[in-house]
Amino acid sequence: MKPQKSLRARAMDILSRQEVSRIGLKRKLAPHAESEEELENVLNEFAERNWQSDLRYAEAYIRSKSRKHGSLRLKQALAQQGIDEETGRKLLPDRSSEKQTAIAVLRKKFKHPAADLKENKNRRASSPIADSMPIPFRRH
Repeated sequence: MKPQKSLRARAMDILSRQEVSRIGLKRKLAPHAESEEELENVLNEFAERNWQSDLRYAEAYIRSKSRKHGSLRLKQALAQQGIDEETGRKLLPDRSSEKQTAIAVLRKKFKHPAADLKENKNRRASSPIADSMPIPFRRH
C-alpha cells in the first residue's frame, strides 16, 4: 500500500501540471485535508512563495480561451474561480481585438457567402454577430 501524500505534496503535484486558482486548488485539496486550518496554511504558503497565483491563472486561462469565447463568458468563468473583477478586466481582450476574433471565427465557419436569402437568415439566426461582418463578406 502506498503511503499517504501530504497536503503540501498534493498541492505541489497539482500546480506542477497546470495553473490553478486558489479556489480551484482549495476544492481539489479539501477532501485530503484534516482541517480547514491546515488547508488554509498550505494555500497561504503557496501564495506567499508565488507558487500559486490567481494572476498567472487568469492570464493562462484568458490566453487559452480568448480565441473561442467572448469577454462576458471569460469574465464569468474567472469569477467562478474567485478571480476578482479588476484583475479580469485588466487581462481581458479589448473590443477591437475581440471583434477581429469574432470575424475570424465567422469566416472559418462560413467559408463562402450565403447562396440565397433563406441561408442568409439561418446564418444570422445562428450567429448574432453576423450583422457586424465587414461589407465584402456580407451579402444583401
